Parts: sequence; C-alpha cells; structure tokens
Amino acid sequence: MDPYIADWLNLLMRWGHMIAGIAWIGTSFYFVALDFSLRKHGGLPAGVGGEAWEVHGGGFYHVQKYVTAPATMPEHLIWFKWEAYLTWVTGFLLLIAQYYIGAETYLIDPQVMALIQWQAIAISVAGLVAGWAVYDALCRSPLGRDDGVLAACVLALILIAAYAFTHVFSGRGAFIHIGAFIGTIMAANVFMIIIPNQRKITAALIKGETPDPRYGVIGKQRSLHNTYLTLPVLAMMVSNHFPMLTDSSYAWIIAGLVVVGGAMMRHFLVRTEVGDRQSDIAWTLPTAGLALAVAMLMTQPDNTPLFAGDVGDVEALAIVHTRCATCHSANPTDPSNKKAPKGVHLETLEELKRYAAQVATQAVKSKAMPLGNKTAMTLEERAKLGKWISLQ
Repeated sequence: MDPYIADWLNLLMRWGHMIAGIAWIGTSFYFVALDFSLRKHGGLPAGVGGEAWEVHGGGFYHVQKYVTAPATMPEHLIWFKWEAYLTWVTGFLLLIAQYYIGAETYLIDPQVMALIQWQAIAISVAGLVAGWAVYDALCRSPLGRDDGVLAACVLALILIAAYAFTHVFSGRGAFIHIGAFIGTIMAANVFMIIIPNQRKITAALIKGETPDPRYGVIGKQRSLHNTYLTLPVLAMMVSNHFPMLTDSSYAWIIAGLVVVGGAMMRHFLVRTEVGDRQSDIAWTLPTAGLALAVAMLMTQPDNTPLFAGDVGDVEALAIVHTRCATCHSANPTDPSNKKAPKGVHLETLEELKRYAAQVATQAVKSKAMPLGNKTAMTLEERAKLGKWISLQ
C-alpha cells in the first residue's frame, strides 16, 4: 500500500479509536461515580435504592437507581454500548493495520522469538481470546464471590499474559498486546455480560415478571472492573512512544506496576468524586506513587559500555547514513516512508548533532531504532555512536 494512503488510514483509525474511547471512558467514569454517589433515605419510590441530585451546564438533574428495575418498562430507555464496541473494533483494526500487516517490523523480534507473520498473528488472536475465557471463568468461579481475591487473581492473570507477550513479541508489540488483552476483557464485559444481563432484565419486565437481581449485581461487578482497568490500559496504548517501557528487561513487571498504580489513582478519583473524606482514601496515593517509583527505577537505562576507542565525526556520520538515513532523510529510500519520521533528518553532521540526544535514547540506550532493526545496526555501531554522542 502507498505509504501516503497508509498514513491517512492509520490517522483516521486512530482518530476514531480516540473518539470512541473518550466516549466509553466518559460514560464509565460518570456511571461509576453516580453509582457511588447515590443516597438512600426514607420516602424514596418503591424499588429505588438511592438517588442523586446533580448540577451541570446550568441545569439540575435528579437521578434515581432501582435496586433491580422499575415495575414497568419506561417508554424511552437509553442504552450505553456502542462506545465500548466501537472502541474495541477501531482498536483491533489498528492492531491489524500496524502490527499484523507490519508484523516483521512492529510485532516480531527474532532476538526474542523467531516467528513468521502468520504465527505471530495466530498467537496474538489466541492470546486475546484465551485472556477473556480465563478472566470470565475466574469471575464465574467461587473466587468471584470475593472482590479482593478476584482482583488479585485478575492482576495475576495480567502479569502472566504480560510475561508471555514479552517473551514472544518485540518490546512495543508486547506492551501494546498487554493493552489489547485488557481492552478485550473490558469490551467483552460489555458485549458478553453487561448488555445481555440488561436485556434479560428488560425482557422480564416486558413479560410482567420480576427480574432476577443477580443480573444487576454481576453487571455492576464487571463494570467496576472496567473502570479500574481504564487508566492502566490508556498507559499501555501510548507505550510505543516510550522505549524505556517497552524495551526494558522487566517490561512485564513494569506492566503490573502500571496496573496497580493506575487502579489506585482511579480508586482515589472515584472516591473523591463521591465525597469520601480525603483521610480515608489518602493511602491510595502513596501506593500508586510507590508502584510508579519502582517502575521508574526499573526503567533506568542499561549501563552499556561505550566504545573503547576513538570515534570521529566521519565514522559516526557513516553509521547514521547506513543505518538511520534510509528513513531519516529528505528522500527516504525505505518504501514504508515518504517523509522522515517526526521530521528528523540525519543526513549531515549538523543534523546528527542537533538530534544527538534522540539518537542516544532511541538507538543507543533502548535499541528501539532502527525500527525492527531493519538495517541490522550492530551492538558495536551503537556503542560507537554512544561514544561519539558522549563527547559532543
């Protein structure tokens, strides 16, 4: 495909993914906060478990929640589902466009595991499906009756998946798959559990029957899981911009720390929104801070030995011309690029000096570039570049 067309398709899919994701996250955040803010008191209508008064945009809103469902079906009922569905669909399309079609570049790293395209794709799809199956089985098992135990099991499941992905795929491919793994669980919760349970409640009302309250309890549990996984999955989805995460030897542990830190921050936000005393939830912030501090320590750059000899301007520029300028030039020779990525040109000595810090981060310390090591940059060449950059 023409790189220009591919870039536009990528942009439009990413834009759509962001729009759908913002809508889904917004409704998730709102309804979880609403659920926790409901107040119970005497005088509520029959079947109502709590109510909340809210003010926004110059108007007042009065919201009531039924323990199971109202006695009769309301004439107008709004369903919140397409935000979740579209977020997953656009995300999976991006996975296909970026990581399946470009598997040799973005998904496969022969130094991690020698795979061919179809094998990598098969492992990816199987991992996402298996993740949902195991998660759903955990929720339905006796372990699912204890929220704390279930949360620990879900964290363990994510860590196992993270360990597996980081030992199969490239760094950025693995981290994006951890995000896709969590995102698939979240979307499947809506598609397979929450909406079907709501339909069962609705069908019972239409028949004039009393709905089973168990369906609402199950739906609420899955909805809570989704909201606590939201902040971690967002970090996973932008991880390919940060090789310090994706290329770390401890990437799977870092992913777990991001899940813990993100969930703690989400808990603090949820409880703050509903008016809990700060003293009661203050413990979440140091917990999140500790998790992220440990992650920062683990992402410290490796102390790769610099080249022992001398490296002059000519040799440094020659390495960059051979290994980097195929993409980072005014007229890239790499067929996947029509323009230099991020506008970074590395054709002259002045340009190399200008972008020396970026080269050190991407090509020397993290080895994230060249992408997929297409041009076969050697460790010695990276060490030489590091030595030259250190003297600038």
